[in-house]
Amino acid sequence: MDEEDLLPQRQKPKPRDLSPLGVAELEAYIAELEAEIARARAEIAGKRKQRGGAESLFKR
Repeated sequence: MDEEDLLPQRQKPKPRDLSPLGVAELEAYIAELEAEIARARAEIAGKRKQRGGAESLFKR
């Protein structure tokens, strides 16, 4: 067994070093993050809608 086998499959990404970025770059980075958050929220909403439909089907 290798040491790599003992490491978790999903590791939390390390925070990005923001110190060398300028204001415009930071604003662009924030926009990217907000877009990713919106995408994740849309995925959550879709999954909840799908789950609600399945629950209503099986509660008959």
